[in-house]
Amino acid sequence: MEEAIIEGRIPVGGLKRVIGRRVLLLFVIGDILGAGIYALVGQVAGKVGGAIWLPFLVAFVLASLTATAYAELVGKYPRAAGAALYTNQAFGIPFLTFMVAFTVMMSGVTSASAAARAFGGRYLAEFVTLPTIVGALGFLAIVTLVNFAGISESVRVNVVLTVIEAFGLLVIVAIGIWALLQGDGDPGRALEFDGADGAVLGVLGGTALAFYALIGFEDSVNLAEEAKDPQRDFPRALFGGLAVAVLIYMAVAFTATMLVDTRTLETSTGPLLEVVKVAGLSFPPKLFALIALLAVGNTALINMIMASRLVYGMAQEGIVPAVFGMVHARRATPWPAILFTVAIAVVLVSTGDIGGLADTTVLLLLLVFALVNVCVLVLRRDRVEHDHFHAPAWMPAVGAVVCLVLASPLTGREAEVYLRAAVLVAIGVLLWLVNHLVARRRSKGGA
Repeated sequence: MEEAIIEGRIPVGGLKRVIGRRVLLLFVIGDILGAGIYALVGQVAGKVGGAIWLPFLVAFVLASLTATAYAELVGKYPRAAGAALYTNQAFGIPFLTFMVAFTVMMSGVTSASAAARAFGGRYLAEFVTLPTIVGALGFLAIVTLVNFAGISESVRVNVVLTVIEAFGLLVIVAIGIWALLQGDGDPGRALEFDGADGAVLGVLGGTALAFYALIGFEDSVNLAEEAKDPQRDFPRALFGGLAVAVLIYMAVAFTATMLVDTRTLETSTGPLLEVVKVAGLSFPPKLFALIALLAVGNTALINMIMASRLVYGMAQEGIVPAVFGMVHARRATPWPAILFTVAIAVVLVSTGDIGGLADTTVLLLLLVFALVNVCVLVLRRDRVEHDHFHAPAWMPAVGAVVCLVLASPLTGREAEVYLRAAVLVAIGVLLWLVNHLVARRRSKGGA
């Protein structure tokens, strides 16, 4: 049988177009906001120094280039499946389409693993003293149980956590405004480039890491079939969501560097908690730590749901071994796919740190983004009758180059990150080969 994800055939009759522009905008914002800013402000500070806000701004500009490609493609092909669909439409190579889908899935697992490491660090220490690895693995167990409980339960939890994580960031912004009004802190530190790699390389490395806090916007393409007017509403929601997110991030980054010295931020696994503790505007540190833990939990939950469902979907279409397509009799959740993805996450959490895991997530998605930018140019030959957003040709072209540059060693990325990404991609190749061999044996047996 031909696979729907390979052929790009997505059923369109079962989904209702009920999502308007405002709801779509909120979804994009909620999808972007998450563990990245709560956990990585200090890591970015280590790269660039006091000017933490600048890598977030540059990352926004560069992410916007790729966003134009997604805006055009989702308007042209308003169906779910995202990068895998666009790759198939452009090249029609089953193995390449599968590897794109698998790489996106693995990026979700590495993102959740980074969130787990963040959960087990400074924020959790406000309540209980545990080794980071113990807290991280316990956290993964909780996320797995919520994922196993069912999709409706998971979605309800996600909505609540999205509101909470946004509130926590607004608290930091309020602290920054109050500090400026009171003349507290050192605003001049926001113009210092005293990172380990110097100004240029520091900004480049910091931008590659800050990308982690902005990824998520690409997930919103999966709502294309349920949006009332995706051709008109999706580009506005996409660019609007990115703009709102980066403004919040820059305000948070400026507040952090103004109130806390770079070294303290760099060495803390809970950098925003350091801000709360020195703020003139009083806010209970334990309450903020709880907000941060919930924000980190939301990021992990979203990514583990996405990853397990992608594995399940590929199994249903015969692309990976059929065992991953099994569901629990009572909970109706894909338990083998959940166990597979969480097993990989356990290994990643046990062997990597926050920065390395976040950087692996970014590396995997940058490769996918580069391909999506190429796809939009290739698919210019494919005309459609309806109107849709057209990206200026130079934007996806530059976007592809930028993604490849950010994925290169020029950013100072450690060799361990490339090795980890290569191993994860190799798992996909192995699954493809195993499934191919099994399918061949069955066809010979049937013959």
